[in-house]
Amino acid sequence: MNVYWLEQTEADVPAESAWLSANEIAKLDAMRFAKRRTDWRLGRWVAKNALAAYLNLPDDPCVLARVEIRPAASGAPEVFVANKPAAVSISLSHRDGMAACAVTSADAEVGCDLELVESHSEAFISDYFTAEERALVAQAFGADRFRLLALLWSAKESALKALHMGLRLSTQSVIVKPVEGFDLNGWSPLQVRCPGDRIFRGWWQYRDDIVRTLVANPTPDTPIRLRDPSYFPEYVPQCA
Repeated sequence: MNVYWLEQTEADVPAESAWLSANEIAKLDAMRFAKRRTDWRLGRWVAKNALAAYLNLPDDPCVLARVEIRPAASGAPEVFVANKPAAVSISLSHRDGMAACAVTSADAEVGCDLELVESHSEAFISDYFTAEERALVAQAFGADRFRLLALLWSAKESALKALHMGLRLSTQSVIVKPVEGFDLNGWSPLQVRCPGDRIFRGWWQYRDDIVRTLVANPTPDTPIRLRDPSYFPEYVPQCA
């Protein structure tokens, strides 16, 4: 199964907001904290451009303004184009000024996550990881240990997003297992065992101190990079 991937940074996001819908601008205006506003705009920017590329829409601000990502009752993102549900599944993540969006067909479950490689306390490891995962961590040292922790945590986040549960479900209820192998595109396989003996399969990648993970059902091929936005006018258009 094909899953498509796009990453963007805060520097990629236009200063003006013609690419946001009226509802989104109202939501943005209601946010009190600058970081929250910045993160939210970045997430919407990468999602709208990923969807424009996937749906073969022009990456024009008037078109992007008609694409909205709204939270379902579960909190999972749902896509609407011109106020009509779009036949896609998406997952979003942002971390340290970077955001990613994974897009696939509507009948699939998908989750993605970005995590910064950093140190964690023994209490964190004990509280959030299973005995199997702690045994893996105990065998790793130095930079390898930090990357492994980021991988395990990120894959848990991806699986919980694919389940539409988020952190409402215990991180110890999902068990991550890196799998032998490496793809030419720099992605390595993994699997996550979930409650009810469900298995999500997916991929992980480490680059620039960030671990990326993606899981899906049905089993995904390695993520396909979407085109970066190719056009954005400096003027503010008057959208009909």
